[in-house]
Amino acid sequence: MPWWAWAIAAAILAMAEMFLPGTYLIWIAVGAALTTGAAALYDLSMAWQLGLFAAASAASCGVGYVVYRRADRRSDLDGPLNQRSLMLIGQRGVVSADIVNGEGKVRLGDTVWLAEGPDMPKGTAVTVRSTRGAWVGVAPISPLPAEPRGTRPVSSGNRVA
Repeated sequence: MPWWAWAIAAAILAMAEMFLPGTYLIWIAVGAALTTGAAALYDLSMAWQLGLFAAASAASCGVGYVVYRRADRRSDLDGPLNQRSLMLIGQRGVVSADIVNGEGKVRLGDTVWLAEGPDMPKGTAVTVRSTRGAWVGVAPISPLPAEPRGTRPVSSGNRVA
């Protein structure tokens, strides 16, 4: 088979990948492209060309497997797709029903969630530490440090003329 026939086959396989994405045709096209180069440089018999095409395609599919696997692993770390409860971790809210004996309710945004955490009265500012089903684990937000004694902010209403 002439080298240009392998080049045409590689181009057809690469274009087919655009219409049938995810079918690994691009990696087989790489095998055909490698066979094109070898057939152009050396006078190979048809048996050698087919053997080289099979080996090059298998090797490039192996490389494709590693590439796709790495990309898939990276996408798992990108975000909690289909695990929306994980997006709640770190959000701040307010206790809307006293947390007593470790159970109560908190308001996060416009939604009230079942909560578990240390006992806290209604109105306490909390942050979400964990999620479990419809429950969120919360912890109180530490209050701001108290101002030192003797320092008072000057208000605009107390000016002396």
